[in-house]
Amino acid sequence: MRPQLAEIAAPGHTAIVAQECQGAVIGPDAGLAMLAEEARRVALPNIVRLLPAARAAGIHIVHCLVQRRPDGLGSNHNAKIFTMSHGAVDITPGTPGAEVLPELGPEPSDLILRRWHGVGPMGGTDLDAVLRNLGVSTVVVVGVSLNIAIPNLVMDAVNAAYRVVVPKDAVAGIPAEYGDAIIANTLSLLATITTTDDLLAAWKVS
Repeated sequence: MRPQLAEIAAPGHTAIVAQECQGAVIGPDAGLAMLAEEARRVALPNIVRLLPAARAAGIHIVHCLVQRRPDGLGSNHNAKIFTMSHGAVDITPGTPGAEVLPELGPEPSDLILRRWHGVGPMGGTDLDAVLRNLGVSTVVVVGVSLNIAIPNLVMDAVNAAYRVVVPKDAVAGIPAEYGDAIIANTLSLLATITTTDDLLAAWKVS
């Protein structure tokens, strides 16, 4: 018998990893406007609902953000994705683009992890160690994008022996149909696919 969602995502061993929910990525003036618009259509309103409920249930929130020096030193230059929005938006440390969206906090109990490189929040970062130090064995993945970072995070987490939960209405990619296909044909083989409402019910928060 498959474990129930309430067991898989029980507060005692679960954390939400919010991937790049920051001004430069899904804010009103984001560098990739199409992605930001899609994320703000469905995913962001549901993340806004999820985080307070998770905090109330005692679930840890980890915001994973990307930042870059103005001169690009230490950041990747070896793929198209790293040049698509370069110069169009500022992710210098301390700027709005490099910070958590105001509607998501952060609250004092949240953790913030920043990276200078790569396409996902776990490879070559402190995320795995931080989650293990928190006693986490299940990761709820929200944010962007289903094109690259979300699959990367899900696969890294599975490879690191975490259970992964993906609320399909709290992640986004472009075009939307492609994001749906990634969930149906790839992430569903690796993670428990659910919805925001189902997670809220599992945590008994309406």
